[in-house]
Amino acid sequence: MSRAEQPSRRTVLAAAVAAAVAGSAVPATAEASPAADGGPADRERTPARQVDYRAWTTFRDWRRGTAAGTRPVAGARPGVVIGAPAGTVDYTDPHTGRTATWEYATWTSPVHRLAVPSTEVIASWNAHTPSGTWLQVELKGGYSDGTDTPWYVMGRWAAGDQDIKRTSVDDQGDGKSSVWTDTFAVDDASTGLRLASYRLRLTLYRRPGTRTTPTVWRLGAMGSDVPDRFTVPASAPGLAQELRVPRYSQEIHKGQYPEYDNGGEAWCSPTSSQMIIEYWGGRLTDEQLAWVDPSYADPQVCHAARYTYDHQYAGCGNWPFNAAYAATFKGLQGVVTRLGSLTDLETLIAAGIPAITSQSFLKEELTGAGYGTSGHLMTVIGFTADGDVIANDPASDDNEAVRRVYKRREWENIWLRTKRYNASGKVVSGTGGVCYLYFPAHPTPRQRMALAAVGVV
Repeated sequence: MSRAEQPSRRTVLAAAVAAAVAGSAVPATAEASPAADGGPADRERTPARQVDYRAWTTFRDWRRGTAAGTRPVAGARPGVVIGAPAGTVDYTDPHTGRTATWEYATWTSPVHRLAVPSTEVIASWNAHTPSGTWLQVELKGGYSDGTDTPWYVMGRWAAGDQDIKRTSVDDQGDGKSSVWTDTFAVDDASTGLRLASYRLRLTLYRRPGTRTTPTVWRLGAMGSDVPDRFTVPASAPGLAQELRVPRYSQEIHKGQYPEYDNGGEAWCSPTSSQMIIEYWGGRLTDEQLAWVDPSYADPQVCHAARYTYDHQYAGCGNWPFNAAYAATFKGLQGVVTRLGSLTDLETLIAAGIPAITSQSFLKEELTGAGYGTSGHLMTVIGFTADGDVIANDPASDDNEAVRRVYKRREWENIWLRTKRYNASGKVVSGTGGVCYLYFPAHPTPRQRMALAAVGVV
């Protein structure tokens, strides 16, 4: 669960919902002329969907972007790396105060015209950042009124924490939209303003004079225009299946590592991430875990918390940082998207793909949970014969208690709604079907079909 009422995307977006009911580290350079995307995601649109997820992953994708010092690399997992740096820049880390000089190079995607003109966009990426390297992801959008956003920083990230402190960037806005931690949002959706297109810019950094480079394999973003709703239509059960996913409790870590938000209820996201990473065979070595207090159980959960921690958000709940962490494990990739129904989740489970879902609810709204939350991540691992949701819920007293069965109708509504009433009777936001999906870098044909069916390609 997220910390209550911390200044973040959740409280600010909640305030925006209530109001509607009531009434960079790169030096300035010349921008490349935007090129129309024209890829398969543009040609084969499904306007009925409320979500448009687009990613750049292939060698052809990386060749079609605009490079300034980067080059594409082929292979089993194509990507983009630093070729000849475009220049150097000084970066002062806001969380350490240290200033260092870095070589940098950039890659800018073609313009992607959203099949779903959107009120929100969330970027995510998969990359390898060896020691002495890091990266920044930015988004520049085109509004439906013909104007443009500035370049917004969607994250400054490294897999480790020895070079920079991974961070979101606060106080970004232009009077029409803002970035709240990891989420671009139109400030007032009731005006009809939407984001009609966007492009993403990668900046790759390394220490001067070295040949080390980050490698980015996947860069994408999910745009959505989920309608305001307190309730959603019920879906019919269609699957009875359960996946064997490891069970970890966040609560047994309460009070551990205050510098990474103190364990317990603050660690739902990394705990959920670690469960699915290990389901896919991801393991941490004794050497990687050597920093953890040996008296702590499940040290891999402590590790996940440290390496998903956002030093600006002051928590482990940054959605893209969790997906990027998952992709640091060999053979895995991760994305942040939205799904439209429990039918979508059933499609994934049938293909062996569990999902991490984000939801908020009052204690009485979810039978058997025993708690209420303003924001919580859990792992959906299957469905009963009656269609109820089987979840590994890390908000449990111990690992044995993590497996829960929740009533289908209750769970579906709290996950998919965009508005709800909190304990004070105030209208606040719901997540509208947000989830993390972690899956193999080379999915099976059945897995590819299931991912494509929910809009992830």
